[in-house]
Amino acid sequence: MTKVAFLLDKCNDWLVPFFPKNFIASTELDIHKFYDEKNVRGFDIVFVLGYTKLLKGEILESNNLLLVVHESDLPKGRGFAPVQWQILEGVNNITVCLLKVSDKADMGDICEKMTLSLSGTELYDEIRMKQAKITFKLIEQFLKKYPNVNFAKQKGEPTIYKRRTPLDSKLDVDKTIREQFNLLRISNNKEWPAFFEISGQTYQLKIEKLK
Repeated sequence: MTKVAFLLDKCNDWLVPFFPKNFIASTELDIHKFYDEKNVRGFDIVFVLGYTKLLKGEILESNNLLLVVHESDLPKGRGFAPVQWQILEGVNNITVCLLKVSDKADMGDICEKMTLSLSGTELYDEIRMKQAKITFKLIEQFLKKYPNVNFAKQKGEPTIYKRRTPLDSKLDVDKTIREQFNLLRISNNKEWPAFFEISGQTYQLKIEKLK
């Protein structure tokens, strides 16, 4: 039986509600979920999902294979919040990679790719749902092939996305809604809502679809 661990982050655990029930019920996989890397030892495969710390040392040495999902056509788009940055660039078809964890972020060899397809109308929660579906579809495809999997090195010139902060959700009052619609789409109404300033006063602007 293949021993599989999922390493998650309590500060970035949006994927947890989408965790497939068939993974837990599998008779071919011994699956465990962790929030602390210190507990992840002796596994055949470790999927690192949304973990915000760079992994080094013992966890890399004491497990057979560590994999991470990254939503860009690597080496382009290394770094932070690749889905959000690409939506702001007007991209609707986003490459999602499953790759080895390396001692430098997003530089590992790639084993699987899929495309996250967006219509351009999805808001934050819908984007996250589609992102989660692609994430677990990639993982499921990998597990069906394992151990007969191939890895390829990244090729091309890398680009880097910077970390986003709540300040990146600021709207420009002199631009139209259409011009800033993608920024509204990626805003999280609860944690980092869109906002704007007029006459020294700050206002929040939350968005939702009408059915």
